[in-house]
Amino acid sequence: MDKDLFNRRVSVITGDITRLEVDAIVNAANHSLMGGGGVDGAIHRAAGSELKQACQRLRDTDWPDGLPDGEVALTDGFNLPARYVIHTVGPVYAKTKDKSHLLANCYRNALALADKHDCRSIAFPAISTGVYGYPFDEAAHIVIDTLEEALDAHDLQVTLCFFSDRDQQAFEAIAEQRA
Repeated sequence: MDKDLFNRRVSVITGDITRLEVDAIVNAANHSLMGGGGVDGAIHRAAGSELKQACQRLRDTDWPDGLPDGEVALTDGFNLPARYVIHTVGPVYAKTKDKSHLLANCYRNALALADKHDCRSIAFPAISTGVYGYPFDEAAHIVIDTLEEALDAHDLQVTLCFFSDRDQQAFEAIAEQRA
């Protein structure tokens, strides 16, 4: 791992992703894009009803069967400080099937979409590690590998925004071990 890359371009915090003043925040969405629990619900509540309407338009035009795992879709941020919300669906963890490429695609595709829309900063929650059951340590390694690879191609400041101090500290410990 390029420790300098993380020190210069990636920050790791505990906080409320809906309050971050970045160009784009990433929503750990469900396939319907219509809001849900956890981060998804918090983003929908903070952005206001216009976000649900924008997501419905995405369903009507681009994703009539729902957003697939690892894909991304963009809406305005509406009442959020962020200009955009990039919606992505992380995979549900399964011990019998390797879905690491789908989790990596969530991060990789979100970075590419942010770059395409001239964003300079982006914030991610921990995708798939909540109710979708992805083991935190496995997810952290995938995130580190993906950011190392993708940030060579995208000039973005990345914030990894964790819900708890415990998750932030666990991620930092994994990143430090790999340095």
